[in-house]
Amino acid sequence: MTHVVIVGAGQAGAALAAKLRSDGFDGDITMIGAETVPPYQRPPLSKAYLLEEMPKERLYLRPAEFYEDQQILLRLSTRVVAIDRQGKTVTLSDNSVVSYDELALTVGAHPRMLPASIGGMLDGVYGMRDLDDADAMAPALVEGRQVLIIGGGYIGLEAAAVAAKRGLKVTLVEMADRILQRVAAPQTSDYFRALHKSHGVDIREGVGLDRLIGDDRVTGARLTDGTEIAIDFAVVGVGINPATILAESAGIAVDSGITTDENGRTSDPHIWAAGDCASCLFKGARIRLESVGNAIDQAEAIARNIMGNDEPYAPRPWFWSDQYDCKLQIAGLNTGYTDVYTRIGDAPGVQSNWYFKGSELLAVDAMNDPRNYMIGKRLIEAGRSPTPAQITDPATDMKALLKP
Repeated sequence: MTHVVIVGAGQAGAALAAKLRSDGFDGDITMIGAETVPPYQRPPLSKAYLLEEMPKERLYLRPAEFYEDQQILLRLSTRVVAIDRQGKTVTLSDNSVVSYDELALTVGAHPRMLPASIGGMLDGVYGMRDLDDADAMAPALVEGRQVLIIGGGYIGLEAAAVAAKRGLKVTLVEMADRILQRVAAPQTSDYFRALHKSHGVDIREGVGLDRLIGDDRVTGARLTDGTEIAIDFAVVGVGINPATILAESAGIAVDSGITTDENGRTSDPHIWAAGDCASCLFKGARIRLESVGNAIDQAEAIARNIMGNDEPYAPRPWFWSDQYDCKLQIAGLNTGYTDVYTRIGDAPGVQSNWYFKGSELLAVDAMNDPRNYMIGKRLIEAGRSPTPAQITDPATDMKALLKP
C-alpha cells in the first residue's frame, strides 16, 4: 500500500491530502506540521482575526474530525529534521523515523525578521506569518498606542489598516521610493497611499529603519533620515523567504524555491513540492506564487499526479488583499509590463489598473471592482487583450470584450 507523507500542515498540505482522498486514493496519508493546531487559513490573520471579527475556530480549514474520518494521520507539534532519499524515510524532531513512498513538501515560507544588531530581538517586535504571531500581537492592539509598521508591501499595509481601525496611531516606513513598489504600478500605490492617509496613517516613503531603541522591550525607533519616534511596538513586514533548508540538506535542487517540473516533481522523482516553497514554471520562467489559490491548485494537481496522472500544472495567478473597506483583487502577473491604463468606476473608490506589455494584457489590479476583475481574469486566461482605448473609455461595455 502506498504511503504519502506530507511535510507541512498548511493550505497546500491540507488541499493535497483532501484531494487524494476525494479522488479515491486508498493508501496511507501522514501529514506532519510544526504548529499545535490543524491546518488553518492564514490571510485572515492580518485582517479579520486581529480585528476580532473571526474566532479562531473559523480559521480552521476543516474540523479536527475530518482528518480522523478521512484516515489522514495528522502529526502536529512535530518537525521533519532530515530526509533520507535513498532509504525513503524522514526523521522527525522526536527522533522517530517515518517511511514514505511519495513525499510532498508543502513547507511554506518564513517571514524575514530584523537582525538582533538593530533591535530585532527586542520584546514588542512582531512578525506576521502564523497564528502564534497574531496571538502574540493581539494584546498590543490597544486604542491610542503608537505602532511602527516596517515595510510597505501588502502585509505591512494590511497590518496598518487593522491597527488604524483599532484606533492606534500608525506610522509606516518604506525604504523604497513608494509603497508596493516591488509588486504594483504607481497608480496602485497612489490609490492605497491615499486610502491609508484618509485613515490617519503616517506613511513615510524613501525612509527606512536605522534601528529600534530599547533595553529589553522596544520603546522607540531611529529612522534613516535621522528622526526618532516613540513607539509601543513594531510590526515587521519586509517579505518572506521560501523554506528550502530541508530540501537543500537532502540534495534536492533549489532555485529561488524548491525547483519543480511541470508536474510538480522535484529533482527527486518521488518528492513533490507545492505552495509558497515551490518554484514552478510559468511562461518559460521560474516563479514562486505566494497565494492561497496557487497553493490549492498546485497541491491538487500534485495529488492527481501522485495517483498516476501525467497532468502539467498551469499556474493561474490571482491574489487579493483587504484593507479597510477596500477589496483589492489581482489577476495575472505584471512582470515586464510597459504600460498601465486606469479605468475609473462609477462609485467612489472603484478603480482598475490594467497592465500591458506592448499590446498584450498581463494583469489587472481591481479595487472594489469585482466585475472588471473577473472580466480581466477571463481575458488573461483566454490569452486575449483589449485595446487601451477600450479600457479607458467609460462607454465601453466591458462584458462585451469577452465575446468571441
